[in-house]
Amino acid sequence: MPTAPTAFDPAKAAAFVAAAHEARAPYANLPPEIAPGSVADAYAAQEALARLWTAKKGPVAGLKIATTTKVMQALMGIDHPCGGMIYEKTIHASPASISKSAYMNVVVECELAVRLGRDLPKKAEPYTRAEVRGAIAELIPAFELIEDRNAVYKESRALSLIADNAWNTGIVLGKPVAIPPGLELDGIPANLSINGKPAKSGKTDDPLGALAWVANLAVERGRPMTAGMVVITGSCIATLPIATGETFDFTIDGIGTVRMTATA
Repeated sequence: MPTAPTAFDPAKAAAFVAAAHEARAPYANLPPEIAPGSVADAYAAQEALARLWTAKKGPVAGLKIATTTKVMQALMGIDHPCGGMIYEKTIHASPASISKSAYMNVVVECELAVRLGRDLPKKAEPYTRAEVRGAIAELIPAFELIEDRNAVYKESRALSLIADNAWNTGIVLGKPVAIPPGLELDGIPANLSINGKPAKSGKTDDPLGALAWVANLAVERGRPMTAGMVVITGSCIATLPIATGETFDFTIDGIGTVRMTATA
């Protein structure tokens, strides 16, 4: 008789990811025998990874949404968002000094972050853009730190990416500002300077849609977001490496600037 397929074990997938990070191994998709077979499996693995990482990284203090913007979906070769967790001890205040030697291959994304002023609990209907906007207390210019472990982006499978916490290894936050009542958050111009010289530009891309998506994901997974959590809403500019000695300044018009410098 044929052998029945082995049930997916999120703990095995999480242990593989944690060990790969500890060994500073190049990124690889999870082996077929332990890989998640569905999006639900992938998030179960990510949650199992959180149980391994919170002792070292602190409690989950926010969420990220990856590949939400068109520019990032094109870079990764996928067509849907992916969520990840942000740990308390990996949140840095601007101006931040980031040691490259602490990571295998850290790269940077430029984002609009929001801090929630109230909980977004489970409810009967999915959250809408208008509902999540009402929960935002502050807007914050932010960098996301991505530990891609020298991945080949277009060969990286979405389910393995999710299991690997969507590659988040921290964020850098600028000064928060209260959300202006009438401000349109979609399409705000944003600019990156490197060592004081203009380098890249972009715009926010449906951040409220991203926030509603991640709020609904959190509810679906039984871990709704709470007041004080930070959410980064997707990169305005394609992922960039940062060289030792470089200083990045990312400015979102009308909101502010965040700064980070890479050290050895």
